[in-house]
Amino acid sequence: MKLERQKLLAKVAYLYYMEGKSQSEIANELGIYRTTISRMLAKAREEGLVRIEISDFNPEIFQLESYFKSKYHLKDIEIVSSRKDSDTSEIEKDLAHVAAAMIRKKIKENDKVGIAWGRTLSKVVEAMRPHPVSQVSFVPLAGGPSHINARYHVNTLVYEMSRRFQGSCTFINATLVQENANLAKGILTSKYFEGLMDNWEKLDVAIVGVGGKPKSNEQQWLDLLNQDDFQCLDEEAAVGEITCRFFNHSGDPVNQHLAKRTIGITLEQLQKVPNRIAVAHGNYKAAALLAVLKKGYINHLVTDFSTALNILRLDKDTFVDTMYQKS
Repeated sequence: MKLERQKLLAKVAYLYYMEGKSQSEIANELGIYRTTISRMLAKAREEGLVRIEISDFNPEIFQLESYFKSKYHLKDIEIVSSRKDSDTSEIEKDLAHVAAAMIRKKIKENDKVGIAWGRTLSKVVEAMRPHPVSQVSFVPLAGGPSHINARYHVNTLVYEMSRRFQGSCTFINATLVQENANLAKGILTSKYFEGLMDNWEKLDVAIVGVGGKPKSNEQQWLDLLNQDDFQCLDEEAAVGEITCRFFNHSGDPVNQHLAKRTIGITLEQLQKVPNRIAVAHGNYKAAALLAVLKKGYINHLVTDFSTALNILRLDKDTFVDTMYQKS
């Protein structure tokens, strides 16, 4: 009797998965209720008669995405593979294409979209296919670094995005970090800047990178921060930044002196944007990403598998161990 039952389960599974017949067709062919066919297919999987493999994709990625979405209250998340044989350029290429697809889905007619600067976001923009959207406008979220490859400059990214979406764009003519707070205040309160500040309050989508703890020998920071800035960030335990707005493990802003010299959207303003998309990877950014997730600075994330696992480990989350026990 058991053999007969097993054979029937196997036959139902074969007709459904291999021959592509519908449950109704199988029910008619075998003279069984359709609801019974549905239960038999589930049973065939439970008993190991059917094993579903998804080629070229690690199913643990989908588990991880679902868990992150629930734990950190995300609207959307995409995690790309980071196999041991994958080099950084491969991961960055995959991230860029996946992030570009997510962004295309999120941008709607009449949206105001803010974008930050940097190498990662530059690659995302380069991966973006033309996608015309009516009345969409793009604005910079921060001033431009003084010495940086033109490809990574915020004005370049804003322009290229507007070109791909056939929208409009606004440029920024201010350096990201000013010499003193009075200079920054003068820029932020100028008539020229009023329109941009107004746009920051009305954004529908914000696209940002997340930086890790800054190092004094990193080229991108050499022309922006002074030794006092680095010392203060160290003393106040900064773990990362978004648009040069630095924060600690709790996600709270640090180094107010630097903040007053910075030309860019604040973390508080960022939190008010309905769709906040971050694209970032690298284990050295795990602490920064955990902080922004917990604080709710972002609600969409594109990262890689290794970084995602490290975020959970830093959060002392046992899901990683549970996941591997099941697999």
